[in-house]
Amino acid sequence: MSPFVATLLLSLVVVAIATVALWLVSLQLRDASIADPFWGTGFIFVSWTAVMYNGVTNWRAVLLAVLITIWGLRLSLYLLWRSRGHGEDSRYVAMRTHHGQRFWWVSLFTVFLLQGVLLWFVAMPIQVVAAGESGATVGMLDALGVLVWLVGLIFESVGDWQLARFKSDPGNAGKVLDSGLWRYTRHPNYFGDFCVWWGIFLIAASGGYWWTIASPLLMSFLLMKVSGVALLEKTIVNRRPKYEDYIRRTNAFFPGLPKKQSS
Repeated sequence: MSPFVATLLLSLVVVAIATVALWLVSLQLRDASIADPFWGTGFIFVSWTAVMYNGVTNWRAVLLAVLITIWGLRLSLYLLWRSRGHGEDSRYVAMRTHHGQRFWWVSLFTVFLLQGVLLWFVAMPIQVVAAGESGATVGMLDALGVLVWLVGLIFESVGDWQLARFKSDPGNAGKVLDSGLWRYTRHPNYFGDFCVWWGIFLIAASGGYWWTIASPLLMSFLLMKVSGVALLEKTIVNRRPKYEDYIRRTNAFFPGLPKKQSS
């Protein structure tokens, strides 16, 4: 068995064990929301499984693992902090109501294992790099990848901080955050995620693994069309009437100057 195949299989087993264990905990807590903070942590598991299995002499793999760990740890800790004391997220409450007594096993496949498979696939660059050759020198793509990753981390971190600060003020109830990074994009945190994974890809591509572009493409699709922008904005206009005006003047995803409104 090649190192590449062995690495993929081993990390898949690790993710499967972790997600099933998390699912069992969710049954005891009656809270499927615990799947959300695991999103970032799962990438850390995959990254270091791949690196430790193949040895830590591959500097590019170690670099990727460190960058993914910083990103994943920040995201998981933030989501844990944000969800404390709020009970199960409304998305999972709706799923629980819809499936009724079947939810206990439906959630295993539609929430936990599905998330595990997705993060395992998105983490393909680190797995491929860990199982291959590191390359002799640092290239321009490596530097560009780190820069794009850093831009993403800043956008995601600052965006989350600005939103948390905005929500902490009771006077902002029902209002729309349209200042700071949120003035230039309706989803600076999702755009940050987007940059992080394109940065990871560029570092992998510098090692010759261009075909791992499927990883950031999938992440981009999820952020823009599935669990990110599309899901969040599906009902937000009903909850925040002023959001419709915010949509008209503010870019949905990629940052840009606010659009001028006709008088």
